[in-house]
This record gives sequence, C-alpha cells and structure tokens, in this order.
Amino acid sequence: MRGKSMKNVITISREYGAGGSTIGHMVADRLGIDYLDKALILGTASEAQVSVNSVLKLDEVVPTNFGFAQSLFDFYNKPLNEKLFAAQSEVIKRFGEKGNCVIVGRNANSILKEFDNTLHIFICANMKSRVARMLKKEMYAGTSEAKMRDIIEAVDKRRRKYCDYYTNTVFGDARYYDVCLDSSRLGEEACVDIICELAKR
Repeated sequence: MRGKSMKNVITISREYGAGGSTIGHMVADRLGIDYLDKALILGTASEAQVSVNSVLKLDEVVPTNFGFAQSLFDFYNKPLNEKLFAAQSEVIKRFGEKGNCVIVGRNANSILKEFDNTLHIFICANMKSRVARMLKKEMYAGTSEAKMRDIIEAVDKRRRKYCDYYTNTVFGDARYYDVCLDSSRLGEEACVDIICELAKR
C-alpha cells in the first residue's frame, strides 16, 4: 500500500441520479487521473474467465425496464455472481495498488478499506433533483415523473441489498465513507472542488 500523502485513489459511491458518475469524471479530468468503468468490467471478465456479457448482466448496469431492475438482482445464491464479485474485487485491488484513479460504485470503498491512499466519497441528492436529472437522459425519454421515482427507488434498493450481501456494510451510511456530499444542495462543481481539495491534502 502507498503512503499517506496525496489520496490518489478516489472511490465514489452514489445514489441513483445523484450525479456520482458525472462528478467522478470531472474529478478524474481535473486531477489528471484515470476514470475506471469499462476497464473494471473488462478486467473482471478476464479475471473470472467469463464473457464480458456475463459481467455486464450482473454489474451495476441499470436497465431501462423497471420490472427487469427488480428481477435482475435476485441472484444471491448463484455461484457465478460469487465468482464475479471475487474477480472484480481482485481487479479493484490491483487498481488500488497502482493508484491514480477514480472508481465509481462496485463497493470499491469496502474493497479498498485497508488502503492508505484512498478517499471514499458518497454522493446523495434529494429525490426531486434526481428525477429531473434522469428524465433528461435519452434512455428515459417519455418516462413519467412517478415512474422515474419508482425506478430510482428500485435501483437504490438493489444497491443496498448488493452492498449488504457482499460487504456486510450499510449503503449510504456515513460511517463507511470519508465524506458524504449532497449534490442537489452543493452542485456538481462544488462537489468536485471539495473532493479534489481533500485528495490533495
């Protein structure tokens, strides 16, 4: 593990629609470090010796169909998922050792909890702003506000279950992060400013 100078691995956990991925991209761009998303999926597939499609099916990819979102993660007794989580954990640890990256989601805060060079962030937002953000996306064109709230709540529930099952921690509980930021109150730019400043300390 690296020393305690600059925090050069930043993990970002987030509520669905709170802008965590956007903020992660902005942080990575400003600090000149890697943003890890597709690299984790490809690395997990290679580590587990399974197809990329298998990883995509069980990754944190949010389906556009609400019913599918509910059924997709009813998988906890399936050996493949255990294998994929173990493989993904190894890939995340390797990136953690290498440093200079932003990792969004995938319980990276728990997987890298013993690493000294990390900064663990949780991004939340109020429901109104989350609904408004997601309705701007092409994948949700024509979706009603009520339906969008249902989708958001389903994804949050899925993430809580996933986090509890694999890490025995509570998704969104401040005890498991260094900082929790409300993007609906602070705005994306302020969140990025705060994260980058903390990373440099």
